[in-house]
Amino acid sequence: MPTTLKNYNGYLPNFLGADLQVTLPNLTANQHKDLATVAGTTDNIAHYVNYSAVISKSRKFPYFTASNIDGTLFKKVNRKDNWRKDPRIDADSQWGPELYKAPHSDFDKGHMTKREDVQWGSTVLDATNAADSTFYYTNAVPQHAKLNQRIWADLEDYILHSEAVRDDLKICVFTGPVLSDLDPIFVTPVQNSQLKIPFLFWKVVVFPKSDGKLYRTGFLMGQKSLLERNGIVEVVTQELEDFEVLTDEAKLFMQFSEADTFQVSIETIEQLTGIKLPDAADSYTDSRPIKLVVEEVDINAEVFETDSIVQEMGFRIPNLVL
Repeated sequence: MPTTLKNYNGYLPNFLGADLQVTLPNLTANQHKDLATVAGTTDNIAHYVNYSAVISKSRKFPYFTASNIDGTLFKKVNRKDNWRKDPRIDADSQWGPELYKAPHSDFDKGHMTKREDVQWGSTVLDATNAADSTFYYTNAVPQHAKLNQRIWADLEDYILHSEAVRDDLKICVFTGPVLSDLDPIFVTPVQNSQLKIPFLFWKVVVFPKSDGKLYRTGFLMGQKSLLERNGIVEVVTQELEDFEVLTDEAKLFMQFSEADTFQVSIETIEQLTGIKLPDAADSYTDSRPIKLVVEEVDINAEVFETDSIVQEMGFRIPNLVL
């Protein structure tokens, strides 16, 4: 095993404080049996810099990634895409160039843990190493190149710098695809076999408020319509689209086919994924999903504080509940 991999610290449950433990999500018994083996570990959790990943051996995608974000130690570094497979994990348990360079692969290597999220440390070198460690294929899932990720990509920063989060600017983020039997089939067989492309992604942010308590909020984003319209996956049959014959789980799954970002209850994410998320008070408790909207703002307006995240980003999400 390369020395650098041995030194990766990974996700830290006590990152927010000794009295604010945020444990890793719990998988089902069947999901545990499906974990890809990570050499040098006893729990098959792949640790990187400031984040960790748990990989499905059968789907070759992460069940989830878990990251610690420290906004006070963020550093600007040059981006260098250096995608590679993780040598600790069997090559047949993770996708790589064979998928992302296949015919009709009009999709990006979508980071589950964002490069910018873990791009922090005491020194620029530390931040650079952290950013580089996000370019393992174990941290990627196909995402359509035209997927509108503006809200999705900026959610962590938006929440991190919101008035709701405590002043130390630390949060924990869990992200992953919904790995479902209902996922559509990629039109190109890879390594002589069919594979399913996830079309739903989830994200859960856990953060402390000034009252000293932990809160959590969840989000879903879909790409089914984009994948189908662009001929990347086989279009599902009319029988499956017939809402009346779908199971309750399938009905829930199919609600999020458009490329939008929704704030949802944690229960919804747990129902879709089977994963039990770490305990905290729920910021959003409505069983109905809410489609998040972007409201453009005048970045030159004097109504904002000079360090306002709204001013910096140029938009607000007025219906986000924290």
